[in-house]
Amino acid sequence: MATRVEGTHGAGTWASAMARWRRVAWVVILVADVGLLAWAAMAALTPERLPGPGSTPILTAGYEGFTGGSWQDLVTTSPKTADYTTLLFRMYGIYGVGLSLLAIAIAANGFRRGERWAWWALLVGNTIGYGAAMVYDQVVGAIGPFELSEYLGLAAIYESLAVTARSRAAP
Repeated sequence: MATRVEGTHGAGTWASAMARWRRVAWVVILVADVGLLAWAAMAALTPERLPGPGSTPILTAGYEGFTGGSWQDLVTTSPKTADYTTLLFRMYGIYGVGLSLLAIAIAANGFRRGERWAWWALLVGNTIGYGAAMVYDQVVGAIGPFELSEYLGLAAIYESLAVTARSRAAP
């Protein structure tokens, strides 16, 4: 009899711990997506000041890593091309703002209420959003400590989704 009560208590403790994690999972996702929102807003508003590897602005580091040329030389010899490149990076930031605002709204509403569609939307949306930033960093060779936060953010989101997956598996 004592074993049975202890076993039940252990299962209750585990279930209670999982329920607590599910209650905080939406906050973890929210914090990660607020971080993505901050990065994307900086990319949209001030890409020339957004820090990249070695404190080099990410726009400069990305251009130089991809082309092997100097950003300053591009600005000097072809200012309109540099302006266009900056515009494209700003647009990339604006898309990131839109994606992260949607993810924040989904996490704070549908996901927090346990709606299955929200779980899937956060899985797909964050994989695309964070994945695009990670691919950009890899392609242009601009990876520094700040860029590693993308991996941590996505890992936190995946962990939160994994913990809550079981509760959303059945209708």
